[in-house]
Amino acid sequence: MNITEKLAASGVVPVVVIKNAADAVPTAKAMVAGGVCCMEITMRTPAALDCIRAVTAECPDMLVGAGTVITLEQCKQAVAAGAKFIVAPGFCREVVAWCVENNISVTPGCVTPTEIMMALEFGIKVIKFFPSNVYGGLKAMKALSGPFGDVKFLPTGGVSGENMAEYLKEPYIFAVGGSWICTKDDISAGNLDKITALCRAASDIVKAVRG
Repeated sequence: MNITEKLAASGVVPVVVIKNAADAVPTAKAMVAGGVCCMEITMRTPAALDCIRAVTAECPDMLVGAGTVITLEQCKQAVAAGAKFIVAPGFCREVVAWCVENNISVTPGCVTPTEIMMALEFGIKVIKFFPSNVYGGLKAMKALSGPFGDVKFLPTGGVSGENMAEYLKEPYIFAVGGSWICTKDDISAGNLDKITALCRAASDIVKAVRG
């Protein structure tokens, strides 16, 4: 499977905010133990690149990507550190063009028809829908899937263990994203058993809905 296929198979792409690089590998291993083998390490903290490097080097079972990628410089740094996929909160033409040119999986944030059409210009058919709960959630994505039947959505914002099944059952949903599986507080506190349990619960929901 290629990167996009692996992310789709996972069904859930956890958004992971890590303040201390020393927490990266234990967190990744706890997630794998719970059956979740991909993680979007956000570029929101100074430790992000070190986290990506550490997990890439020490957790071969984990598919590591970079999230909250806003600039081309961040994108290049993340890929150099080992990120296998890029997720952006919005559409940055520079980032998308560079990723496409370099065969890097990229999921830009798009919430309007115009933004979706910009993504389609680059052949991108999986987009991030953020913040989902602000921009209309499933109703909005269902409406957008009418004119854009080939597009799949990765919603984040308002998605949780309680409602992820509702999202995943819809054919226009690629996977769901969110931080409830491994919150920054649980990571900082070393609540690894809790992270594993939440990952296992999410993984079980994906299997129940998608088989």
